[in-house]
Amino acid sequence: MTSKSSTNRAPSSGGRQPLLWGAAAFAAGILFAHYFWRPAAWWFITFAAFTLFSLFFLCRRPWAAWTLALLALFASGCLCIQLRAPEHSNANQILFFTNGNEVIVTAHVIGAPDLLPNVNDRQLVDLETEAIETTGTVYEILAGLRLSIYSNESNADVPAARPFRYGERLRFPAKLFAPRNFRNPGAFDYAGYLTEKGIVVLASTQNAKVEVLPGFAGSRIEFWRTNVHRSIIKKIHALWPESEAALIDAMVVGEDAFIGRSTRTDFQRSGTYHILVVSGMNIGILAFVIFWVLRRFHVPDLYSAGAVVLLSIAYAFLTDVGAPIWRATLMLTIYLGTRLVYRDRSILNAIGGAALALLIFDPAALLGPSFQLTFLSVLLITAIGLPILDRTSQPYTRGLHHVTSITYDRVLPPRVAQFRLDLRMIAGRLARFIGDRFPLRTLASSARLFLTASELLVVSGLMQLGLALPMAYYFHRATVVGLPANLLVVPLTGILMPAAISAITISYFSRMLASLPARVAAYALHGITDTVQWLGTCRISDTRVATPELFAVLFAIVALLFAATVARRRPWITGCGLTALAVSAFWLTTISPRPQISPGKLEITSIDVGQGDSTLLVLPDGRTILVDAGGLPHWMHSDFDIGENVVSLYLWTRRISHIDIAIATHAHADHIGGMGAILSNFRPKELWIGADLPSRDLDRLLAQSQTLNIPVVRHHAGDEITIGETKLRILAPTLDPETNVWNPNDDCLVMKVTYRSSSALLEGDAEPHVERKIISENPMADLLRVAHHGSARATTPALLAAAHPRYAVISVGSRNVYGHPRFEVLSRLAAANVRTFRTDLNGAVTFYLDGDSATPAVSPP
Repeated sequence: MTSKSSTNRAPSSGGRQPLLWGAAAFAAGILFAHYFWRPAAWWFITFAAFTLFSLFFLCRRPWAAWTLALLALFASGCLCIQLRAPEHSNANQILFFTNGNEVIVTAHVIGAPDLLPNVNDRQLVDLETEAIETTGTVYEILAGLRLSIYSNESNADVPAARPFRYGERLRFPAKLFAPRNFRNPGAFDYAGYLTEKGIVVLASTQNAKVEVLPGFAGSRIEFWRTNVHRSIIKKIHALWPESEAALIDAMVVGEDAFIGRSTRTDFQRSGTYHILVVSGMNIGILAFVIFWVLRRFHVPDLYSAGAVVLLSIAYAFLTDVGAPIWRATLMLTIYLGTRLVYRDRSILNAIGGAALALLIFDPAALLGPSFQLTFLSVLLITAIGLPILDRTSQPYTRGLHHVTSITYDRVLPPRVAQFRLDLRMIAGRLARFIGDRFPLRTLASSARLFLTASELLVVSGLMQLGLALPMAYYFHRATVVGLPANLLVVPLTGILMPAAISAITISYFSRMLASLPARVAAYALHGITDTVQWLGTCRISDTRVATPELFAVLFAIVALLFAATVARRRPWITGCGLTALAVSAFWLTTISPRPQISPGKLEITSIDVGQGDSTLLVLPDGRTILVDAGGLPHWMHSDFDIGENVVSLYLWTRRISHIDIAIATHAHADHIGGMGAILSNFRPKELWIGADLPSRDLDRLLAQSQTLNIPVVRHHAGDEITIGETKLRILAPTLDPETNVWNPNDDCLVMKVTYRSSSALLEGDAEPHVERKIISENPMADLLRVAHHGSARATTPALLAAAHPRYAVISVGSRNVYGHPRFEVLSRLAAANVRTFRTDLNGAVTFYLDGDSATPAVSPP
């Protein structure tokens, strides 16, 4: 009677996963309130009403009470995200000093690399300010500051840079500036990223100007943690060569300061980037190894679970890689708790409880890709993967236990018992040649290995299908080789993790004894890197995708929910769910979305790339041309790729998957430094260049275009190209007839783009000498792309009089060191009644030329 009653009540109480349903309702409320704002009082009243009605129906209509409880959780999710407000402190007062004037900063270290990466003698240190001094006045302000410390290479008397320790107090002069996002649609929220880490302002200074003050400031617990972390890093670099140590730093303890951009790219292309960072997989491997060891010593489950939780917490604390590792630790703790308390445990219910706890603590975490990827990965395994394995391989895996026991056959399903009989029959035949019991154990071990490999194949394939949506939406990647890469890399990581941790631990007692596990870890690491390099360099692995359309996103979500819902149904229904999931993944990775363009108009968009140039042309017939791709000068010693992280991201946000023509106006880093990423990501049909001067950047670009089979077309003054109704007339560069050499200051490709009666003049970095030549070429245009970021020498009054533009746009970086745009240029434009836009103030600026006139459109902030 009790069993029947319990069975009848299960659906009304959420079955075995009430917390999972509750977390889903709470998350739905967060998303709804994020996109559809309503006053917080509305949500509070709604929450109270649903709660009261749920209590009223609790004994009368359990199913109604359960439904109303979910709606109450939905309303509480709306209320939580609505009430979440930024913390108010005096930290923002430091923004008053981001006015370009130098100040004296007193601060203490809260985050710094344990060892100095040998990258251009530059290091990033996170500080908490104590005081700001300016014009003789000292202001006590506590705020997060990220300081870039560089060395003066020309001064040999300056002491070498050294790593700073947590709690050290520093004093230095610097100019403060607020973090700035590239103001393009879909741009990465760099300022928000730093805000989450407590960083309010940025600064840079020379190593020689940093004064170390006496005393200590900060937390003693954090001081102890950083010392242990630093000690572990030193042990790693003592046990392995630098190239291996850099990867073990990242994979085992979360220190990625020594990882180069090419290594990161290979891991990203192969779909194994999760191996390169400390994540939930590390916690899973650690827990598995600890359980396995303790079971060998017959430790009870209660003590084993306690040891796993404590060591996982210690590992998360020492690595200090942020929310993902703590989420994994919380999920592991809740799962082990339910495993001990409930005999008939529910993994999904434990996951729901962890999700609900995290979302209550920080509802905004749901909006970030890290949270979504973590829980989506776990749900794919538990909601779809495990039910499939439970009906396919797991019964046979359990049947491989006690293979010599005939009485154990009676408690197994008939097909599994028959499987055991077949193994014994085969072993009996082999016993004539090998021996009595050895063949049966060998067969059982071989079958177990085969089943484990099959399960890994199923789970890896399922992960590739289920994660296709977030990978396409957030990272614009289709991990085509992710399945074979993970099949090889994940087991090797399972060997590397315990071997490396053992080597590090033993090295504190004996370097000689530590050499054996260190060698095992090195072999596993070589297997990982060889696999990643082999698959990561394949052309098919570098498949990039644009932001999917809304309908494709909705279809993928529905397919995922359908596959999870029917995973425990009849095999043919489960197969339909997996088919729908596969179709959604195929759609996201192979079918290009429709670009966001305005057909019948010539669009000219000046993309915000900071102190550089990049212009997108969308022709009336839909063909696309990208003129330059921004870039950073070499003296900045930065591996930030403007082409990958800014221009490509903007194009993908516009759902542009291919570029018809890429144009490199001239060989300056701020114009073509990002063009390499554009060639790789968008594979244009042609690459146009002007002057072919000797240049490291241009030579590298030409070599890349040859590797990618992209034709290179050289254009000079006088060339006219007609594409549909659009005409491109090249005005520069011209060959100097007197010296027959290229003038290095006038090698920029300048063009006039005309659509019917409307036109635009794109000057690039043209100097006055070039402007004087193009005045005679009828440069009249509705839109002027101001030369050389608003340099005082260019955009002469004569050119303005000849071009007579109505609008002008200047591509320029905020508070750049060159002082662009110059006041003189702005004055000339104002005197000529030219309405001027700037990317540092307006972000990406678009002009639509309809054949008669131009219409500007500024991207929202």
